[in-house]
Amino acid sequence: MPNSPSGLSRRRFLASSAAVAAATAGGLPLLTACGGDGGGSGGGEGRASEEQLRDILPTFRASESAVAPDIPGENGVSPGYTTWLPTGELGVSVPEPRGGGGSFSAMTPLWGTPPSRGNAFWTAMDEAIGVSIDWQTQDGNTYGEKLGAVLAGSDIPDLVCVPGWELTGQIPQAIASRFADLGPYLSGDAVLDYPNLAAIPTPAWESSVFGGALRGLPMPAPTIGSVVPYYRQDVFDANGWQPPTSPGEFLDLCREITSARNRVWACEDMKWSAFIIFGVLPEKPRYWMRGDDGRLVNRYETDAYLEALEWTRSLYAAEVVHPDAVAVSGDAAQRFTAGESLIWNTGDGTWHVTTVEQRATNPDFHMNAFDYFGAGGNDPVLYAANGAGIWTFLNKNLSEERIREALHIADFTAAPYGTREQRLRAYGIEGTHWTVENGLPTRTPQGEEEVVPETYPFIATAGHVIAHPDTPEVVEDWTGWQARQMPYVQEGLFHGRQIQEPARLTNLNDGFEDLEDDVVRGRQSIDDLREAVAEWRRNGGDELRDFYQELLDTEGA
Repeated sequence: MPNSPSGLSRRRFLASSAAVAAATAGGLPLLTACGGDGGGSGGGEGRASEEQLRDILPTFRASESAVAPDIPGENGVSPGYTTWLPTGELGVSVPEPRGGGGSFSAMTPLWGTPPSRGNAFWTAMDEAIGVSIDWQTQDGNTYGEKLGAVLAGSDIPDLVCVPGWELTGQIPQAIASRFADLGPYLSGDAVLDYPNLAAIPTPAWESSVFGGALRGLPMPAPTIGSVVPYYRQDVFDANGWQPPTSPGEFLDLCREITSARNRVWACEDMKWSAFIIFGVLPEKPRYWMRGDDGRLVNRYETDAYLEALEWTRSLYAAEVVHPDAVAVSGDAAQRFTAGESLIWNTGDGTWHVTTVEQRATNPDFHMNAFDYFGAGGNDPVLYAANGAGIWTFLNKNLSEERIREALHIADFTAAPYGTREQRLRAYGIEGTHWTVENGLPTRTPQGEEEVVPETYPFIATAGHVIAHPDTPEVVEDWTGWQARQMPYVQEGLFHGRQIQEPARLTNLNDGFEDLEDDVVRGRQSIDDLREAVAEWRRNGGDELRDFYQELLDTEGA
């Protein structure tokens, strides 16, 4: 999986987080082998109106096969599972293979070494689904480059995964022109032919409408979690430190716990957390708000944006940020686990993975997340994530019969936690890829080689759950953190919608991430940022504002 160095671009940050999340989707723990150690915009012109959306979306029907969670999911919190279910207690959501024996090519990202062709895991999955899949996996770290080239050509695989962070350049336009409209097969009650797809939460389908049509098969996302402020609770507890409750407390704490002489620094780059603390608007297309005069205001034009960067800059100026984070080098995860930095923000999928990796060598290791606080006495603002941020699309040249067969593949991979289908997809064959030891699953070396490099979850998954029976404390911490943050979650303008900006303005914002990183490190000033915003307006920002305003006026967002 990709490293998570400081100073990540937003694309790399999301890709790194999603890679880890994919490895834990639907309750797949990162287990050790026996004897070893262990957001964007897309679509075609404009978007579907609210009225059109009602006709496009699939009917929701809860799964009859899923098991009740140990920690119920309420008010947007992901359901939590802390116990391992014996095979005999699993439900069955696909009683028999529903594929017709067809062969399909599938292109997905992969972090790690691809399994060998014809391996036992892929063979078992093919037999259970009733199809044959030719996997054309690509390096997840450079996936966008390959994706763009493939979509520009004529030889497009039958199934193609497109992560949200790759919706740049010409890729959004290609989605509407290259991929099938799935509405005739999934809209309304038609989806009931695929019960596991019908059980996918409606917000995930809302985010799967591109170019006015239902095109994407989603990997549902949690309501929050793309940026989690982790801290080393074991170290905090040993020293009697308490998590901060305000920006001022945060800086004071960082000064107290930093000891360069002992190679301990308070934190990594905290820019992404700062955006939440100061209530900065999220990424496009949700980066607009209505001003007091009713005029749309972009995130770059807000005081909150400047204040978040100024506060992050103060952390660097106080020399409480790890020097490697300042230099944008090395691996932030390694520094955090080694105790060189004690606070680190990254995606929620890291929670379980890092805990398991550390357990063998440091059994006292305990990472947790502190609660977000606001600035100036205000509450924090956590903008709800879109219902999905990764999709697989079907080649529009597939016949109706083959589209239906491909949907059976997705229906199988979307089986919920607590079913035989999900167990096979997540773990492989019992006795071959995993065994039960001390009441918990343990991967065999063959399981590490064939099952761990994820492929099937990228086609479609069930609604997000937090299922880690090997680390129940992570499930409790994670769901508890979600529950405490939910009162501060809100939806911004254009929430859940895919909007393709005019092609001439698509790359208008590209320079801001690098400038932000220069500003917080003191290489450029806040005045430089203000001038960049003024230039952004002159170069098309005002035109982009008019484009979004027209959408609001004509489509009632």
